[in-house]
Amino acid sequence: MTDHEKYTHGHHDSVLRSHRWRTVENSAAYLAPHLRPEDVLLDVGCGPGSITVDLASRVAKVVGVDLVEEVLEEARARAEGVGNVSFRAADVYELPFEDGVFDVVHAHQTLQHVADPVRALREMRRVCRPGGIVAARDSDYAGKVWYPASPEIEEWLALYDRCARANGGEPNAGRHLLAWAHAAGFADVVPSSSTWCHATEEERRWWGEMWRDRILQSVMAEQALSSGYAVREDLERISRGWQAFADHPDGWFSLLHGEILCRA
Repeated sequence: MTDHEKYTHGHHDSVLRSHRWRTVENSAAYLAPHLRPEDVLLDVGCGPGSITVDLASRVAKVVGVDLVEEVLEEARARAEGVGNVSFRAADVYELPFEDGVFDVVHAHQTLQHVADPVRALREMRRVCRPGGIVAARDSDYAGKVWYPASPEIEEWLALYDRCARANGGEPNAGRHLLAWAHAAGFADVVPSSSTWCHATEEERRWWGEMWRDRILQSVMAEQALSSGYAVREDLERISRGWQAFADHPDGWFSLLHGEILCRA
């Protein structure tokens, strides 16, 4: 990433709670049917490695890359005993691999955080073999919907949008993926979308209480305060709103994601 780019969420444990939940089934189902047992796969922006390790059960070899060594240590611990997965620090703009060495290059919730996603996709394509797959899935924050109405969650969404854009990102990346793929030079692109839905009592409470903590403890909280986008009382009010959502028996939250499968 460039000097003016920053990962909006950071890696506080309240953030990693969400990342650890992710699997191929709930986060890469659009890609799963296209994976072959002989594939060598690169997972870009792997975070704590929950998707990466799951992918390793479906292909011959997986390499996960992320910028932050601390989170890679957690990923390596998760992968202990899994012989076909490894992790290393790397920047999506300058991947430390030769041309065409991977059958599949995958990125989940990564392109929304970079200032030049087209450049990132071109670099992902460079390390993918001709005819291989470059796959990406990203959330679209304006496509998040919830019940019941909550001015605090509305405030959270506006605050997140402001922070993410100040960091060089595009919080509505999901709707841009197809256009970015075309701009990167891909001619064969299959677009799709899918959702996460947190509506059972267990899922609603997990999601709501995770954000209850994130809005007070994460890098985003620090940024909001230091940049003057919010004061502590604002964050505490939003946190209470998330707890009210978690406690509501009819609470429902759905998140839209865009997806692309590109032939290199």
